[in-house]
Amino acid sequence: MSGADGGGRDGAAEARVTRVAGALVEAAPLPAAALYEQVLVGESGLAGEVIRTRGEIAVVQLFEDSDGLELGEPVERTGSTLTAELGPGLLGSVLDGVGRPLELIADETGPFIEPGSSARTLDRERTWAFTPERSAGEEVAPGDVLGHVRETPEIAHQVLVPRDGGGILAGIDGGEYAVDEPIGRMEDGRELTLLRRWPVRRPRPAGERLPADRPFVTGQRVFDLLFPVAEGGSVSVPGGFGTGKTVVEQTLARYGDADVIVYVGCGERGNEMAELLSEFPELEDPRTGRPLMERTVLVVNTSNMPVVAREASVYLGITIAEYYRDMGLRVALLADSISRWAEALREISSRLQEMPGEEGYPTYLADRLGKIYERSGRVRVPGSPERAGALTLITAVSPPGGDFSEPVTQASLRVAGGVWALDSELANQRHYPAVDWETSYSLYEEQTGEWFAGEVAPDWPEVRRDALELLDRERDLREIVNLVGPESLEDDDRLLLEAARMLRELVLAQNAFDPVDAYSPPEKTHLLTSLILDYRRAAADVLEEGVEFVRLKTGPVREAVRRVRQAPEDELDERARRAQELVAEVPRGEPAGGTGKPTDEAPERGDDGEPEPPEEEGGP
Repeated sequence: MSGADGGGRDGAAEARVTRVAGALVEAAPLPAAALYEQVLVGESGLAGEVIRTRGEIAVVQLFEDSDGLELGEPVERTGSTLTAELGPGLLGSVLDGVGRPLELIADETGPFIEPGSSARTLDRERTWAFTPERSAGEEVAPGDVLGHVRETPEIAHQVLVPRDGGGILAGIDGGEYAVDEPIGRMEDGRELTLLRRWPVRRPRPAGERLPADRPFVTGQRVFDLLFPVAEGGSVSVPGGFGTGKTVVEQTLARYGDADVIVYVGCGERGNEMAELLSEFPELEDPRTGRPLMERTVLVVNTSNMPVVAREASVYLGITIAEYYRDMGLRVALLADSISRWAEALREISSRLQEMPGEEGYPTYLADRLGKIYERSGRVRVPGSPERAGALTLITAVSPPGGDFSEPVTQASLRVAGGVWALDSELANQRHYPAVDWETSYSLYEEQTGEWFAGEVAPDWPEVRRDALELLDRERDLREIVNLVGPESLEDDDRLLLEAARMLRELVLAQNAFDPVDAYSPPEKTHLLTSLILDYRRAAADVLEEGVEFVRLKTGPVREAVRRVRQAPEDELDERARRAQELVAEVPRGEPAGGTGKPTDEAPERGDDGEPEPPEEEGGP
């Protein structure tokens, strides 16, 4: 941050701190201060931004703790708003809420961030091999590709004409460059570098918005099958403490079908983020076999960091995501959690003595939240040749006590295109992901259904519809069962309950720590669901022939479907063939006396002749 246009410039009185209230500071005289302009406060140079002006008095919110700040200390303007540094070197980095690399800060200040610590987001010493794709004399427009840098072995970082530039290229050369060294210049004398800057609160402009007709494939069966999200869509993931929000987001970071992942840890527990930082560098990208960090940017603002920086962390993450979207890449932004961001808004609003809304949140909460969700989308990016990029936004929401009627959850539900509601009862039953299929919904099922039908299986929409209908009917029957027991039901209804149980336990439950089950391609998801639905139909035909439900052997069918679920890729076809034969056969035997339940066989034996060990369903 530069100190240009400071308070004492041109003989004017130097601005001083006149009031301190936690993270809020009043300074005067600052008659020309602009809203959201960055300032440096105190002898330590604490970073802050102007959020209100009143005559010569400016109200500043600090991104750092104000401990030890005294009245009368100097305040210096920088002449710019909070701006993200964008360029090669972002991938693999770990930043705090205002864009400082935590690794560099730790090297300078030790394990704790000292007040006034500063570090540039991008390394000025590292050089990059730039390959130009334009030549001198060509006319270029904002967003055009000038060339590229191989940022990682899998991602070619495209260097674009700045959004505020354009014209005739006077020269451009390939070679090794630091991010702030000129790679070329325009005829009007402007220099071109690998480094770009963008105000984090202002959306990066894009061209035409494209239809949300392609799904963001998650590899999680409950999401892809029942509640799909479109590429460029937005999803809210509300859930109480312990329901698995963080595990869901980290699983999506690893297996979600995106070129770049931006993960924002906003106000989460420090030990949780420390575990994340220790695990992520060790994770292997299942798509490439290389480290997952090579296509990931982590923005970290833990619960013990300054609360005001939480608000900035979400905007910083979105700006980085938009930057890679403009290259024509598919980007997933995972924010955990948006509730902590809203709490920062509430604290700032309270210190400004603004009129509180529901539960003390500012009355503009829904408006600010809506503007965040609006920055997602699949768009045509300006430039030649035209490129299409997508930013998919998935935000965790942490309602106190799991109460979905609280303001942040309700505001998210109004603007998000889908909701994956996590249920504490399912989590207590160790059913993970603990998605409540009765509360969750998606507005993208119709558009994405066409893609699944064309790319996975023609009957995908019908399979999804039948699965949801099966779960809905099970919910209605559960109330009867709780009153009179399953024995009083008709055989068709008892078969329905058994099929629904198999669907819940063998399809919707998924073990995030199982090397095979952690990721389920849509083809396997369709196969597992179809096996269960086909068994229900075949068994229903057998019941119509007069066979009693208690004679059906569901154990072999369950085991066969389970073995398909656990099948490695090279064994999937053979196990699926065996399961299909067994489903069509509808195994049956003598009734299990007095239990009222279908009979089961002994557990299926493995290749060594020993019984297969029972599998623990789900997993966090």
